Amino acid sequence: MIDDTPDACAAYLAESPAFRAKRDIGRLAALVDAAPSPVERWRERGGQILIGDDTAAIPDGHGYLLLAAEGILPELLDRDPHFAGWCSVMVNVSDVAAMGGFPLALVDVYWHGPSSPVESVFAGIGEACRAYGVPLVGGHTTRRIGGPHALAVAVLGRTEHLLTSFGALPGDVILFGVDLRGAYRGDFPFWDATQGRDARGLREDLALLGNLAPSGAVHACKDVSNAGIAGTLLMMLEASCVGGVLDLERIPRPPGVDARRWLLTFPSYGFLLSVARDGAASVRDTMRLRGLTCEPVGSVDASTTFRLALGGREAVLWDLSARPFTGFTGRAVT
Repeated sequence: MIDDTPDACAAYLAESPAFRAKRDIGRLAALVDAAPSPVERWRERGGQILIGDDTAAIPDGHGYLLLAAEGILPELLDRDPHFAGWCSVMVNVSDVAAMGGFPLALVDVYWHGPSSPVESVFAGIGEACRAYGVPLVGGHTTRRIGGPHALAVAVLGRTEHLLTSFGALPGDVILFGVDLRGAYRGDFPFWDATQGRDARGLREDLALLGNLAPSGAVHACKDVSNAGIAGTLLMMLEASCVGGVLDLERIPRPPGVDARRWLLTFPSYGFLLSVARDGAASVRDTMRLRGLTCEPVGSVDASTTFRLALGGREAVLWDLSARPFTGFTGRAVT
């Protein structure tokens, strides 16, 4: 049980470093085309590619190519280089899975100094590539005296049945699907549920989302990132031009884990799904059959506010009509 009031939780989240980092994206959102046209042979095609999702969904015949990149926190790279390498793959394949897709290949960009733990970083990358069944096919590696020590990895994937962050509808149930079988990685906000898992299990857990996509019951999906559960849901609501409520008391969390810490945790397997009410039970049961935890934690409405519910009370965490969060929204195509 969370002992805070919803107002206290809202204030805690709104002023957290994780939320401030997402707000910083808004400074860039105004500088880029939020819905560029796809191209073919150097020429623009019809339609638009919405920016602000887990990956860019690029029309490709009967499906979509999925393109994304992730940078690794410098402090994780310095203090836990093997896990940093593993994470650079894991977060990318999770982004692809959130779109209902599967990964095709990865490339890396790695800047390092003479004392950087290069072998440990690449050992982590290699082990994760083998576990998730996706090859590292190239990239750019540079050694410089004095650094910097920095790693980013990009992924190419594909899907025929697209999930996005832009489809949440008023009346939807918000489901939180998560693997609670794990532990924190030191004092980092990363819940690692991958250790000790076999490769087949890791792949099938991610493939589950692509298997759900053709049913149409899942209107929107987003993997929980370093903004935590609330921040990720806020990004989904913003992208979908809707509002909603998150019930803090219904969020499943591992035994003994502090509720505030959990709210800003980045789980290795954690997804928020906006699901049609009559399909929620089926989606929930499908995830549970994989040994995953899946519970309804909120709902979507036609407002512009995102509220936290606790103990029969609600508090507004964010009013999207007053200020953007990341600045990326489906309104770009209207």
